[in-house]
Amino acid sequence: MNKQIRFTTESLSPLFKASVGFDNLVNEFFNEPAFANATGYPPYNISKDSNDVYEITLAVAGFKKSDIELELEDGTLKITGTSDVLDTTDTNKVEYLHKGIAERNFVRTFKLAEYVEVKDANLEDGILKVRLLKNIPDALKPQKIQIS
Repeated sequence: MNKQIRFTTESLSPLFKASVGFDNLVNEFFNEPAFANATGYPPYNISKDSNDVYEITLAVAGFKKSDIELELEDGTLKITGTSDVLDTTDTNKVEYLHKGIAERNFVRTFKLAEYVEVKDANLEDGILKVRLLKNIPDALKPQKIQIS
C-alpha cells in the first residue's frame, strides 16, 4: 500500500515555533512531486565529512559513464541513468531462473540548499559519487563586530 502523505501548515506547526518565513520552503519541499513519487531505485547514501563536503553515493551497477547524466537546474540536482541493457532487439534470448539485478532506467532528484554547488562526480566499480560543497559568500559569513 503506497499512501501519499501531504504535509500541511498544521502538521508541521512544531517546526514553525522557532522559525520565521520558512513555511513556504517547507511546504514546497515536502509537497514536491519528486519527493512524493520517489522510488527506492537506485539506492543511495548522503554523507557529510568534517570539512562540510557533502557526498551523494548511488549504487548504479551495470551503468557506464555514458549512461549517466547529471544536470543542475534551479537548485535541483537531477541524476538520470539510461541503460541499453534493456534492449529487447537481442535475438539471443536468455531464460532467467532468477533476475535480481534491476537493469532499469532511473531519475533521482535532490533539492540543494542555497550556496550548495556540485564539486565533482566520479563513477567507479558501479558506485557513483557526487561531491557537493556549501560555498557561502564571505559577505554572508558571520563577522565579529568591534565595540568602540
